[in-house]
Amino acid sequence: MISNNFGKLFLVPNLLGATKPESVLPNGTLEIVKRLKYFVVENTRTTRRVLSRIGMDNAIDDMEFIEIDKHQKGEPDLMEFLGPCLRGEDMGLMSEAGTPCVADPGALIVDLAHSAGIQVVPLTGPNAMILALMASGFNGQAFAFHGYLPIKSPERQNAIKDLERRSAANNETELFIETPFRNNTMLEDLCKNLHPGTRLCIASNITCEDELIISQEIAAWKKYKGDLNKKPAVFLIYSEAKGYVRKNNHK
Repeated sequence: MISNNFGKLFLVPNLLGATKPESVLPNGTLEIVKRLKYFVVENTRTTRRVLSRIGMDNAIDDMEFIEIDKHQKGEPDLMEFLGPCLRGEDMGLMSEAGTPCVADPGALIVDLAHSAGIQVVPLTGPNAMILALMASGFNGQAFAFHGYLPIKSPERQNAIKDLERRSAANNETELFIETPFRNNTMLEDLCKNLHPGTRLCIASNITCEDELIISQEIAAWKKYKGDLNKKPAVFLIYSEAKGYVRKNNHK
C-alpha cells in the first residue's frame, strides 16, 4: 500500500542526444524535474551536465546523486537508494538516455519502491524504441524488444533468423539494439541472413538534427551506401508472411 508519508519516485526520461530539453521534454516533465534535489542515476557526471542544460531550481552542487552499481549483486538496499523518499522527499530515477527501466537499468529500484509503499510516477519523454516503432510502418499491435543480439556467429546468425521466423509466425515486429560502433557489421549480417523481402527499419540518432529513419526491404538495404558507425540506433525486423499487409507497396 502506498504511504502518504513518503516522497514520490519520479521516473525521469533523459535526452537521446544533443537536443534542447524543451524540444523533447514536455513542460509538465520539466517543471517536476527542476524542483527535484535527489536523484538515482547511472553516472553522476553526465546527469549533472543534462540537469544544468534543463536549468534546475536548486544549485547542482546542493543536489544528491546516488549511482546504480551495474555490478551490484543481490537486492539493492532500501535506505541506500531511496532514503530521501522514506524521509518524505521526492526523488528522480534518471536514465543515461531515454526512458528509465526500458532497455536500461533501474527496474530493481522501481520494484524496491513498490515494495516499500513509495509511489512511482513515470514522466513523459523520449523513448527510442517506441519512437522507432512509430516511424517504422511495421505492426505496432504486436512487438517485442530483444536488447542486444549475440556478438559472435553462429549464435548471432541463428538469433537473426529466429527473429525473422518469430515475426512471420506471430505477425510481430522485432526490435533490438547494437553497440554503435558495430552498426555497420550488424547491417551486413542482417542482409546476409534475412530474406530479400523481409522488411528492416533502422532508426538512428532519434530526435537529433541528423536523425535518420529508413524502412525498406532487405533487397534495398543491400544497396545502401550510408555509414551507421557510432550512431545510436534501433533495428526493427518485420516479416509479412501472414496477417498484417501494407495497403500501399511503393517500389
